[in-house]
Amino acid sequence: MTRQIEDYALLGDGSTAALLSRDGSIDWLCWPRFDDDACFAALLGTPENGSWSLAPDEAVVRRDRRYQPDTVIVETDFETLGGHVRIIDFMPVGNFPSSVVRIVVGLRGTVTMRSTLRLRFDYGRLSPWAERIDRTLQASIGPDQVVLRTDVQLSLADDIIQAVFDVAAGARIAFVMSYGRSHQPLPRAVNAEAALLDTQTYWRGWIGKFDTARTEWPGAVKRSLLTLKALTHHGTGAIVAAPTTSLPEAPAAELNWDYRYSWLRDTSFAMVALLNAGFDAEAYAWRNWVLRTIAGSPEHIQVLYRVDGGRHVHEWNVDWLQGFRYARPVRIGNAAAGQHQVDVLGEVIDCLDVARRAGMPPSSQDDIVQRRIVEHLESVWNTPGSGIWESRAKPRHFTYSRVMAWVAFDRFVEHRSSIEGVDAHLIARFTALRETIHAEICREGWNDGLGAFTQFYGGEELDASLLLMPLVGFLPADDARMASTIERIRCDLDEKGLIRRHKKFPAEANEGAFLACSCWMADCLQMQGRTAQAKMQFERVLSVANDLGLLSEQYNVPSRQLAGNFPQALTHLAIVNTALGLCGPTLQRGGG
Repeated sequence: MTRQIEDYALLGDGSTAALLSRDGSIDWLCWPRFDDDACFAALLGTPENGSWSLAPDEAVVRRDRRYQPDTVIVETDFETLGGHVRIIDFMPVGNFPSSVVRIVVGLRGTVTMRSTLRLRFDYGRLSPWAERIDRTLQASIGPDQVVLRTDVQLSLADDIIQAVFDVAAGARIAFVMSYGRSHQPLPRAVNAEAALLDTQTYWRGWIGKFDTARTEWPGAVKRSLLTLKALTHHGTGAIVAAPTTSLPEAPAAELNWDYRYSWLRDTSFAMVALLNAGFDAEAYAWRNWVLRTIAGSPEHIQVLYRVDGGRHVHEWNVDWLQGFRYARPVRIGNAAAGQHQVDVLGEVIDCLDVARRAGMPPSSQDDIVQRRIVEHLESVWNTPGSGIWESRAKPRHFTYSRVMAWVAFDRFVEHRSSIEGVDAHLIARFTALRETIHAEICREGWNDGLGAFTQFYGGEELDASLLLMPLVGFLPADDARMASTIERIRCDLDEKGLIRRHKKFPAEANEGAFLACSCWMADCLQMQGRTAQAKMQFERVLSVANDLGLLSEQYNVPSRQLAGNFPQALTHLAIVNTALGLCGPTLQRGGG
């Protein structure tokens, strides 16, 4: 595949998501859930690995696309010498079977269209058994069943389902592809036009709760919120980091990871963004997912989970896919789930603290979970780990991990100290430990020669994750040590206005600038009172979004291309948090 990441649009229904290219091909879809097997995997291979192309069967002289306002419904216009058609693509939200709906609308003249559907399950390897009955196609393999319904004649040959048809001005021709389990009856028929109206109403009703007057960038914030909602599983409340796997962080390299899971590290970012934007129900569902998932065993907390809270995400390679623009391996699952990262314990405590300060109804589990976490953290806070960037090298004493251990004890002490009848000895013990950790970080994480905090104790590398230190309240942004660290990161990790997460190392020489870090820099500048510079920094991030306002994890500055899994929740969470924080007081992780 020669397409770029920015060529794609996101479709979603709250259970899963699809990626649609600007030329009318759906090249990625996992069914029935974000973290299930793909039945369209052309994104990481070729069209033969699963895709659904719907486009004019004649030369296109102009194409254009957009989201319908305030929705996750894509319109793509194609103009040919013979006419003009529009394709409306969406996944119905609501009381429908999980489906992809494609409506071809004739706008001018007559255009000959071709639909080419290749269903390939097991990540592009297996063709299902398919049967065509007039204008309906039924396909099944193992537990999976797909039915395609349309008003035009379908042909089936060599595991490819095709339709060639003319669309005249004023005509509307619909294709509806729905998922079901193979041992159950066919998924019921979906009325495409009714589903379109219902889905428009759903998205516009949902995003309509956001007060656009709260930010100077309402369009970017709304698109980020809609994207985050599309990445949220409606049944569990979990937010996936991205709907894709193995989109490379560096061209033709091995920095290819599976992001179709929910990271505990994103808990606080998501909680702040959702609450500040006014989406309390989603924040509440996210908090409850976290509590259900970690249960009462902090020593067994993982870095990431499946969207239903499942723990098994064994990592393996898909050898039969060539990779996005030949970047291999293609990974399914993520071995980071088993890494030791003490910072995620602090993230959970911080998330619950934000929820409490926002007035969210407490869970009976809250206090018990928090006490068990800090009691466990008391014995492991000073152990080496893999860090926020999930290094697969030798475990180290990462500075940010220590900061989040401090956050855990700080939030626990501040909350429990205000409760009448609390165990004073316990509070004294954790208060002393909080101060010990703070002093250690300031001593061991600081490098006099660099005039900055460093990535790990005794190291000399800068790390943009340390921009979070003032955001979580560890040190003020105008503290001399923090101000010096921010400025060193701004000078040394800047790449044409965007911030890399660390310096270029040989194995990662082509890794892109990290877009969330670039937003964190804007947050720090704002906290220092440098509002004009902060806004310039933030608008630099917005400038690299694709034409639909979607962003991936990173941006490759030399090639001017998005990089990494797409669209990326952490980036869009950062967009929401920074855009709101630059325009007025907001709920903050550090107690603001």
